[in-house]
Amino acid sequence: MGIFDGKVAIITGGGKAKSIGYGIAVAYAKEGANLAITGRNEKKLLDAKEELERLYGIKVLPLQADVTPDEKSEEVVKETVKKVADTFGRIDVLINNAQASASGIPLSMHMKDHFDLGIYSGLYAVFYYMRACYPYLKETQGSVINFASGAGLFGNAGQSSYAAAKEGIRGISRVAATEWGKDNINVNVVCPLAMTAQLENFKEAYPEAYEKNLKAVPMGRFGDPEKDIGRVCVHLGSPDFKYMSGETLTLEGGMGQRP
Repeated sequence: MGIFDGKVAIITGGGKAKSIGYGIAVAYAKEGANLAITGRNEKKLLDAKEELERLYGIKVLPLQADVTPDEKSEEVVKETVKKVADTFGRIDVLINNAQASASGIPLSMHMKDHFDLGIYSGLYAVFYYMRACYPYLKETQGSVINFASGAGLFGNAGQSSYAAAKEGIRGISRVAATEWGKDNINVNVVCPLAMTAQLENFKEAYPEAYEKNLKAVPMGRFGDPEKDIGRVCVHLGSPDFKYMSGETLTLEGGMGQRP
């Protein structure tokens, strides 16, 4: 018996192998949750569905969805959430993990297209999903877990639009925690640092820079997407952590220390 048997979690950006989103999906699947995973690549979503259902005996609804600077994105999110509710009959946890960005570009060289990419795929996506899921979360007294970043907390160079989106996500999360507390919906934020396929590619392309970044982590390693990030998300969505709301957790092996 898992703590999420019979319950349903939406994980945006949950279909890509060796990613934080997929690590969260595995952690929830192991606890019996049925999942709705969203992403841009249909094949990756279907591959994730096959593996998660085969290994953990749950049901997975893969949904191709992306939030971009166009008028259709809000409707896409509404339709996506409705499909989840129609398929499973409930929504217990919303995890907003998906985010695209134009990283490595100095602020002085940032263009509007770069900024729009970060803001729409991150901040607007969180806004749309939270608003669409609210009636269902109110009914189940569910949980929201939004993903921010140390890039926003500490002002990482070359990540202005990404940092702006992530700090915006933290702001809207705190407001939701205040407004939705009466509904017993708790809303929290995670800032992760984990070993992903993208980081593996960076290690291969820039080994010296990778080692420099690794040395900055007090624990001397990058996190595991499932065990170090996904398991915390399991707890944040569980009844044991219901009284925690409006908080930001830095899962960065000691790098996230702040006053």
